[in-house]
Amino acid sequence: MNTLDSLKQLLTDVQNGTVDVEQGMDHLRDFPYMDIGHTKIDLHRTFRNGFPEVIYGAGKTPEQVGDIFLRMKDQSNVLATRVSPEMAEHVLSIVPGVEYNQMGKTLTFIQEPIEYRDGSVAIVTAGTSDLDVAEEARVTCEMLGSRSFVLSDVGVAGIHRLLDHLDEIREANVIIVVAGMEGALASVIGGLVSQPIVAVPTSVGYGAAFSGLSALLGMLTSCASGVTVVNIDNGFGAACAACKINNLVAR
Repeated sequence: MNTLDSLKQLLTDVQNGTVDVEQGMDHLRDFPYMDIGHTKIDLHRTFRNGFPEVIYGAGKTPEQVGDIFLRMKDQSNVLATRVSPEMAEHVLSIVPGVEYNQMGKTLTFIQEPIEYRDGSVAIVTAGTSDLDVAEEARVTCEMLGSRSFVLSDVGVAGIHRLLDHLDEIREANVIIVVAGMEGALASVIGGLVSQPIVAVPTSVGYGAAFSGLSALLGMLTSCASGVTVVNIDNGFGAACAACKINNLVAR
């Protein structure tokens, strides 16, 4: 029995009373995945945790990413991250309507209008070199139903640039701070605002930055209380955390 037939049977059983509503909810949470050989697509992740499965492109072949897109596009809107130009070219050739964001390395397919929550997520970068990570976060926020905006190049080397935008930053429900080098921007913003902060260390910086390790350690040891830190260059993870917070605020 395929996924659709199984779902129809479950709904029929609930309607007939052979399965009560609570049992039906439990079944839905554990509903089958779609096995396409190289990938097992989680069909009900949205039901369980609020967000659909997202395709992580790195390490996959263009053909694998294309196969997943073809199967997922009939289920929901689709987001893929860490997509190379070669992957994007292949998917664009087989799935009409897909959009590639070259800076953020994301692919998106929107077939159903996105329902946006109230409030917004501010994405603040220390430098222009951090924009690729910020753009991954922005696209993810938009796909997950949170409006977002990017303020770039307001790092601590010219602190007045940040202060000029404080009022705008404080209007957001959640703030994502993206910074490389020593990662100081997260601490500075953390000392100026009351909103939750999700900090993203980036791999930007000279030798002793150790490809983002210095920024990661600096953010983890921030003297500003309440700064949460995700992994190096993980704009996607930061956006997921920020959207979950924003969803709770919107309720």
